[in-house]
Amino acid sequence: MSLGPDITEQLARARADLRMGVPVVLRGPLPALVLAAETLSPQRLADVLALGGSPVLAITARRAATLKAHVYDGDLARVNLPADATPAWVQSIADPADDLRAPMKGPFVCARGGDVRAHRTALALCKGARLLPAALILDLPAGSALGRVAGLTELALEAAAATLEHSSPLHPVVNARLPMDVSEAGRLHIFRPEDGGEEHYAIEIGRPDRAKPVLSRLHSACFTGDLMGSLKCDCGPQLRAALAQMGEEGHGVLLYLNQEGRGIGLANKMRAYSLQDQGFDTVEANHRLGFEDDERDFQIGANILKSMGFSAVRLLTNNPRKVEMMEMSGVAVAERVALRVGENRHNAGYLATKARKSGHLL
Repeated sequence: MSLGPDITEQLARARADLRMGVPVVLRGPLPALVLAAETLSPQRLADVLALGGSPVLAITARRAATLKAHVYDGDLARVNLPADATPAWVQSIADPADDLRAPMKGPFVCARGGDVRAHRTALALCKGARLLPAALILDLPAGSALGRVAGLTELALEAAAATLEHSSPLHPVVNARLPMDVSEAGRLHIFRPEDGGEEHYAIEIGRPDRAKPVLSRLHSACFTGDLMGSLKCDCGPQLRAALAQMGEEGHGVLLYLNQEGRGIGLANKMRAYSLQDQGFDTVEANHRLGFEDDERDFQIGANILKSMGFSAVRLLTNNPRKVEMMEMSGVAVAERVALRVGENRHNAGYLATKARKSGHLL
């Protein structure tokens, strides 16, 4: 019997460590020391440089395109650190906040060849920790005991990479009656992932027939729109309109998924907003930060619906990708129900970009 953490639990530790600026070790053919660029401190950088070797800064191909850094590894680039590198330099490469003020950050010397699985896994860990996708990585000698001696979280590289490729299983925690303005016959279900991530919610209106397509919406959490009434997006109006329609029909399921900012987290969403204030559209802002257009995992919603006994939906969405994901995940979409609400002078450009670049049917 072992009381030690399994790989899922070790990954949760690693994400927490990176958020606090603590290094982790990935054990592969060569072990690698990994630190998140965003939380890198002067002392930790000095400690890494004192170990010798040649640390690199791993960034996504999206961020590399902004910096005009050579991408030799498909989805990522490895930028060699200059001899006088400081945490401020590292963070200026990771964070586009001052790109327009100081656009000429290079030229960069980028590594090529060799195994980049540790670098790819490190970037996935940073994304999962809701940090900027950039990681300082130092290859360690084979058999290095640094991680054990320093008390660092150590992950088997192959197991970590394989686990990060899949959605974490979800388990129901509790459900209870929740009378609401739109319907007194409301019920809130809480689902918790095994990986220590944020919980997701299902708001059930009435008693939907499991044998028929249920009116449903996948709604990603939006603190600014849902709670603060932001005019920069259409999230709040979509949330309220979807619930109102379910209330009028007497049944429905709204899945409230904790995937703020299209899956990049609230802090990074605010970074994207700041870039939009500089003139970039929502997709360009995500790319400059190093993210894809949309980092959400819509399969979470399909898994919740199936666990609640639903196999078919009438999906309230303007996003064809959600329809495709549902079908691919084994939930039939009997009808796509349009949800066109919330346009105003502050978000007209945002909505136009979603239609033009992300294929939304607006």
